[in-house]
Amino acid sequence: MAERLQKFIADAGICSRRAAERMIREGRVRVNGEVVIRMGVTVEPATDAVKVDGRRVHPRKAPHVYLLLNKPRGVVTTLSDPEGRPTVADLIPNGMPRLFPAGRLDYNSEGLLLLTDDGDLARNLTHPSRKIAKIYQVKLKGRPSPSAIARLEKGIRLEGRRTAPSEIRFLKPGPNPWFEIRVTEGRKHLVRKLFDAVGHPVLKLKRTGFGPLVLRDLPPGQTRALLASEIQDLRSRRERKADPGRPRRKPA
Repeated sequence: MAERLQKFIADAGICSRRAAERMIREGRVRVNGEVVIRMGVTVEPATDAVKVDGRRVHPRKAPHVYLLLNKPRGVVTTLSDPEGRPTVADLIPNGMPRLFPAGRLDYNSEGLLLLTDDGDLARNLTHPSRKIAKIYQVKLKGRPSPSAIARLEKGIRLEGRRTAPSEIRFLKPGPNPWFEIRVTEGRKHLVRKLFDAVGHPVLKLKRTGFGPLVLRDLPPGQTRALLASEIQDLRSRRERKADPGRPRRKPA
């Protein structure tokens, strides 16, 4: 069955679909000896000879791999880093195919990260229209007032547009207390920017939930394979326009 060239390359585990599109535009892909530089070209995996940078790309035979990683602080959510910092690639167990992170956690953040070679699934889960729920535990500088929490839950103007409603609940007391926040947007550094906007910067941030996935007690730096039920749930959610997530809970 014919499929789009960039999808074939991504499914073969060479790179993400977006990276495959970039390779095509750069003239690094040949099909049956001819350079392809435009999108929309389809190939027959069983008969067409596809090469990337001169190396033959073979159709995938093994099933896709899905790993849940507890990313530690001080690790970059990329497969390589020009500054030589540790990356999530360093934490992937030996013998695994080339895996890519679905979404990001910044250098100073930790917690749940999905790694997979299923480019279609990763792209769908991270598309803004899917509104996949993400849950974070955050340690704040000082305790926000109830009115500040209410503002964030309703949505605020941030960088020229209003944020979607969120859910926030109190977790742990102290001079710098812990809160849990559930969001469905994918803006870069959204959680940090939200609390910055009400004068309580985030001191620590840990993602504990992503759609149906829950971090639980997985140690930092460790991975586990997703359960078949989790994979099926992720696949079903990628077809939805929104993720209903958990029932709404009032903050303490």
